[in-house]
Amino acid sequence: MEPDRWEEERRRGLTIDLGFAWTTLPSGREVAFVDVPGHQRFLANTLAGLGPAPVVCFVVAADEGWRAQSSDHRDALAALGIRHGLIVVTRADRAPDRAPEVLAQARDELAGTGLRDAPGVVVSAVDGTGLTELRATLDRVLEQLPAPETTARVRLWVDRSFTITGAGTVVTGTLAAGTLARGDRLNLLDADRPQSVVIRGLQSRGEPYPRLGPVARVALNLRGVSRDVIQRGSALVTPGAWVSTGTLDIRRTTGGPMTDAAARLVVHVGTAAVPARLRPFDDDHGRLTLDRPLPLVLGDRLVLRDPGGQRVLGGAMVLDADPPVLRRRGDGTRRAAALSALDAAGDVGAEVARRGAVRESHLRRLGFVSSAIPESVRVLDDWWVHAATFQAWQQRLRAAVEELHARDSLAEGLSRGAARDLLALPDESLLDGVTRDAGLEQRGGHIRMPGARDDLGRAEAAVGELEARLRAEPFDAPEADDLSALQLSARELAAAERAGRVLRLRDGVVLLPSAPALAMRELARLAQPFTTSQARQALNTTRRVAIPLLEHLDARGWTRRLDAGHREVVR
Repeated sequence: MEPDRWEEERRRGLTIDLGFAWTTLPSGREVAFVDVPGHQRFLANTLAGLGPAPVVCFVVAADEGWRAQSSDHRDALAALGIRHGLIVVTRADRAPDRAPEVLAQARDELAGTGLRDAPGVVVSAVDGTGLTELRATLDRVLEQLPAPETTARVRLWVDRSFTITGAGTVVTGTLAAGTLARGDRLNLLDADRPQSVVIRGLQSRGEPYPRLGPVARVALNLRGVSRDVIQRGSALVTPGAWVSTGTLDIRRTTGGPMTDAAARLVVHVGTAAVPARLRPFDDDHGRLTLDRPLPLVLGDRLVLRDPGGQRVLGGAMVLDADPPVLRRRGDGTRRAAALSALDAAGDVGAEVARRGAVRESHLRRLGFVSSAIPESVRVLDDWWVHAATFQAWQQRLRAAVEELHARDSLAEGLSRGAARDLLALPDESLLDGVTRDAGLEQRGGHIRMPGARDDLGRAEAAVGELEARLRAEPFDAPEADDLSALQLSARELAAAERAGRVLRLRDGVVLLPSAPALAMRELARLAQPFTTSQARQALNTTRRVAIPLLEHLDARGWTRRLDAGHREVVR
C-alpha cells in the first residue's frame, strides 16, 4: 500500500505528513501502520504519529546509516517510554555489505530506550530480501504485547479530520484502550468547553464494524460536530471519565536538568502539540502550564520540544494532573520534595493525605487505581478522607458544639451550614459521618450534644411551674402577661418545645404535648358533627385557645372541618 497521501510527497519521494497502511501477517493477524516523516523539519508530525503508538518499527537505511533525524526519533522513543518494536535496516540492495554494521550501530544508539533488546531485520523492498523474515518478526513482536484493556475509558487522540459528502465529519486515530461502538456518545475536548458527539459509523482498515476494541486504527463518522471544530490534537473521551487539565506537575525522564530548560516550550502528548510554560522546582521536577487544557492523567508520558527549533529537549512523566496552588514563599521547594517522594505508579494514600478528602471517582479520573483501600483512609460513600483529617474534623466540631452549649444552654445547636464552614468541608454530605463519629446528634438541621435538648438551664424552674399549671388545667393556656411574669420568652419556649416539654400553637397559645390527645377524648363524646362553641365548652376554655387547638387537630387528620362552623372526629 502507498502511505504517502499528498501529491507533493510522491513527487519528492519524501514523507511530509502522516501516512497510513495495513496488511495481514502470516498468522492472519491484521496490523496497521502509521508512517511518520523522517525529516527533521517535520518532527511535529512525527511526534503526532508516534504519540499514541504502542509498537515501533524503527527504520534505518543501509546506504545512509544513522542520521541526525534518527537521533531525534530515538529521543522521542525514550521520552514516550515505548518498549515494544523492532529495528529494520532497509535498502539492503544498495549497500549489502554495510547492513550488518548499520544494524549494530542502531542497536548501540537505541541501548538507552525500550528497544535495546528489539529484534532486527535487514530488508530490501526492491529485491524482496528479508521481507518474509520481517513479517514473521512482526508477528512475534505483536504476539508478545500485553493484552489491551478492552473495558478501559476511551481517549482517542485525533490525527486526521475531514468531511465526506453525504456522511459529514470523519476523524481517525489509534484506539489504544477501551471499546467503541456505533451509537456511543463521546466528549470532544479541545480549546473550548467539552462538546458531546455521537458515533454514526465506525471503520478500521477500510472496513465497517459495529464495534471495535484495542489496539486498532479507527475512523469515526461523527454526528454533532462540524469539521471546523475538530482537528489533529483534539481528543475524544468517555464522558465524565477524564479530567481536562491545564496545569500539571511532572518528573523528568530523559534530557537535561529542568533548571536548564527554557521557560517556554512545546509539549507533545498523543497527537497534540501545545505551547506551555515551565516552572522548574529542581533538576528533576517542575510544573507545566499549558496554553490549552488536555485530558492527562498520572503516568502519561510527554515529549518536550524547543519551540524555536526542531529538536527534542527530553521527556517527562505526569505525576499530578490536579496539583495544589502554590502561593507562599518556599512552596516550590516543598513541592519538589513532595514530588520526589511520589511513586510513578501513584500512592493513593499519599494523594488522599495531601487533599484531606477527595472523591474516589476523582482519583480514578486522575489515574489513581487502588485494589484496596489504604489503612489511612476513611470511606464515606464516594468520599475518601484521610484518617488524620477526619479526626481533626471530629475534634473541631465537638469543641465548637460544646463551647456553644456552655455559652448558651438554650441554643438550638450549631447549624449544618455553620458546621460545614467551620470545618471547610468540600461537601456537606460528609457532615453526617463526622457528626456521628464525634458522638454528637442532629435535629432539625442543627448539631448538638446528646441530651442537650433536655437541659433548659435557667428556664427549668419556670417551665416546671408552667407544666404544673397546665397539668391542673390542660386547656387554660397562659396569657402573654403570665408568660412574661415567668420570664419565658419565645426563645425559652422554643427550647422547651425542642425538649418535648410544651406544645406551641399559633397566636402564642402554649399547652402541654398531651393536650391534643386529651382534647380528642372530650370531643369524641360530643354528638357529631360539633360546633366550635360546643368544643370550647367541652374543653372548658376560650376561643383564643379552642380555635388554634382545633386547627392543630385538623392538620394532624384527627378532626375534619365540614364548613365554617362544624367539625367531626375522624373515625
